[in-house]
Amino acid sequence: MDRRQFCRTTLAATIAGSFPYLAGCGEKAPVATKADTSIPAVSLDGAEIELEKAAIHELGQALDGPVMLSGHPEYDIARRIWNGMHDKRPALIAKVASAADVSEAISFARDNNLLVAVRGGGHSWPGKSVCEGGLMIDLSGLNKVMVDAYDRRAYCGGGALLNNLDTAALEHGLVTTAGVVSHTGVGGYTLGGGFGRLNRKHGLTIDNLLGAEIVTADGQVRHVSNDEDAELFWAIRGGGGNFGVVTRFEFQLHPFDRNVLSGMIAWPIDQARDVLDFYGGWYQGLSDDLYVGPAMVTMPDGTSVVAMEVVYAGDPAAGEKELAPLRSIGKPLDDGVKVQDYMVMQTQEDAALAHGIRSYAKSGLAKEITPELVDTLVEAFVADPRIAFFTHTAGGAVKQVGELDTAFPHRNAETMLLVASFWENPADDEEWMAKSREWFAAIEPHTGGYYDNIDSDGEGAAGNYGPAYDRLSRIKARYDAGNLFRLNSNVRPAASA
Repeated sequence: MDRRQFCRTTLAATIAGSFPYLAGCGEKAPVATKADTSIPAVSLDGAEIELEKAAIHELGQALDGPVMLSGHPEYDIARRIWNGMHDKRPALIAKVASAADVSEAISFARDNNLLVAVRGGGHSWPGKSVCEGGLMIDLSGLNKVMVDAYDRRAYCGGGALLNNLDTAALEHGLVTTAGVVSHTGVGGYTLGGGFGRLNRKHGLTIDNLLGAEIVTADGQVRHVSNDEDAELFWAIRGGGGNFGVVTRFEFQLHPFDRNVLSGMIAWPIDQARDVLDFYGGWYQGLSDDLYVGPAMVTMPDGTSVVAMEVVYAGDPAAGEKELAPLRSIGKPLDDGVKVQDYMVMQTQEDAALAHGIRSYAKSGLAKEITPELVDTLVEAFVADPRIAFFTHTAGGAVKQVGELDTAFPHRNAETMLLVASFWENPADDEEWMAKSREWFAAIEPHTGGYYDNIDSDGEGAAGNYGPAYDRLSRIKARYDAGNLFRLNSNVRPAASA
């Protein structure tokens, strides 16, 4: 009995309803195309090529999900990603419904030497989840999360969003490290490392990854963990999307009371030096339960502030005591830290970073907040609502993992520094990109390396991955010798594996 026939049985329908990763078995959606015989496309090396209509039709018949070309009523919606700067038109979009669909799409791209982009949540800041003239593999249909509360595991589809993961886990009094904008995709976020408000307590998201289902460039569906394909499992924990398309993640979950001491404290910008000087000497002695991260922003009304984002993953009474010294600094404009639902913090930036906003970012990793860095931050500050300085605090459990235990290369960093700008008018693109670069250029001498998931200009992966790069390159040669997966912070395949 073949797979499609099996799916028609009552038993299969029952399983599909209870286990979210089995492919659906509905009617085939037609392939939409304006081409009579072929359509123009772009190869891996950027050359113009033609894709035969018959081959595209064959791909459409092989997939359970639809294949969309320009002219399909959902094409323009499917090709859009979060960052409005990146308005690209793939030659075709495979809206996959299963790992088997992903395998077919990868094989089609490989056989046709076709440029490939992989869209999970579509939150790639530099726009690498969409491509011009290539194939976009759209994982958004693989968005289910199943929680095993007894074993404290979450099984998460490759197209799920962080909100899906947080919501499903919290319903069982469980949690894992997740990022700070809830409509970010789990996939790209995790593969790059995964900073979040609980990383001091529970480590990076990759430190909570127990296994994954990944489709490699040969079209093979593989299950990876410390016990299966251990080298590939090592590589995807920080090596980004270089090694295949992850269709399912298995995460470790931790007991968690969702009512946590959390919120923001803000001071006038003229108190920034006092606040940041204090923070630089205080934060390294904090418990792993306490996450405090500074930011420097200008509000829509023109008021500029230095702010601290706070989450205490423990007894709120103990958190109040630990936080007291910070609260005694200067004269805050506002103190919103209180016991509240964790999802208030996890969704507070969603509206400001809504889909369609145009944005550019530069990032770097710092080992400590030194007086010299504080001076630079204060002097470089730009008072405009369209640009801001943020951090992601690390340390704690992040540093307790060995430098080469995963592919993530920045275990010794205490914080990530980020300058990001946000605007709406395309005519302002060059202006705000230039202002972001100028601000970050002042900060950059205090950093080493960058965070792959965020940096819009991240080049030189070899230098950024440091001592992990040679091993990554050998693994790349084994699983993707042709560098099919190159729209990422690219690891070049070693000359010989």
